[in-house]
Amino acid sequence: MAEEGAPLTLFHVSDLHFGAEDRAALDWFAAAVASERPDGVICTGDLTMRGTAREFAAAGAWLRALPVPLAVEPGNHDLPYYWEMPARLRHPFARYHAMVATLPAADADPRLTLVSLRTVVPAQWRLDWSKGSVQPGALAAAIAQLADAPPATLRLVLCHQPLVDADTHGKGSTRGGKAALAALASAGADAVLSGHVHDPFDLTIPAGGRSMRIIGAGTLSERLRATRPSYNRLEWTRAAGLSVTVRAMA
Repeated sequence: MAEEGAPLTLFHVSDLHFGAEDRAALDWFAAAVASERPDGVICTGDLTMRGTAREFAAAGAWLRALPVPLAVEPGNHDLPYYWEMPARLRHPFARYHAMVATLPAADADPRLTLVSLRTVVPAQWRLDWSKGSVQPGALAAAIAQLADAPPATLRLVLCHQPLVDADTHGKGSTRGGKAALAALASAGADAVLSGHVHDPFDLTIPAGGRSMRIIGAGTLSERLRATRPSYNRLEWTRAAGLSVTVRAMA
């Protein structure tokens, strides 16, 4: 682990979509991790395409081979698909949790606080269940984590769907997202990291009486939108703050 005064470097990736993965893109990303050894890799959901046991096994094997600490969130594609409706409704995250249990535990970095905010729900009162929804309990848990965060750390909230839509082709259309963003800003979050839309973005917007950073990662799958396979490189120091560089595969 780097010394506390050293820059904190994180790779933020999303939407691996094993089952529709881009093997060249995955190898490109893994080579960058092995070469540069960031302080951690954050994956904001959609590890799989259909949420099958085989896809989760492939995603888990790939993640375990990355030689750095990991933080992962589930995406809407990580639930059992619609033809497995009983499993989707009764045990929606069972396969995801089983895979996460196989990942190596990582020591906490004294410079970093990672807060989970689950925006994925198995069913909704609208036709498109891929969209995000912030449930009151999930938001309360995230705010409690922020309240317990050590002082002077980088405080990142991790979710799958963007809380508010950026200028991208895809949309998260997250219900309760705008209010959640304001609450997280008031609770001291520095940025919210997400995926889902398959194109990167980095915006600073007003929320909760302060400026709030929202950062989206692209995809390493075949399901491209406007951007080549890509990931975000984050670097942070207390003095300089947070910088984000989008790295796209040639």
